Amino acid sequence: MIFLLYNIENFKNKQIVSVETGAVLGYISELEIDTETGAVANIVVFGKPKLLGVLGREEDIEIPWKNIEVIGNETVLVKGPVNIKRSKRKSL
Repeated sequence: MIFLLYNIENFKNKQIVSVETGAVLGYISELEIDTETGAVANIVVFGKPKLLGVLGREEDIEIPWKNIEVIGNETVLVKGPVNIKRSKRKSL
């Protein structure tokens, strides 16, 4: 098992790209941490705003950490099923 240390700042502004389709899924918005193990469970890409945010946003995309293939300087390559788990963020 390989252990790498990353700072949260290292993930800021990294683009998420699907290895299977070549589609750009967006940019990392949040990291979800498993409080029992302290490990990153998912990366979250916020949904795109609809009509400049006036009509809300599309659903967020959650990508399990285990689906990450490569973390590069500017991109993160992910592999996994096409139906990536989606969840809707609550408004404040």
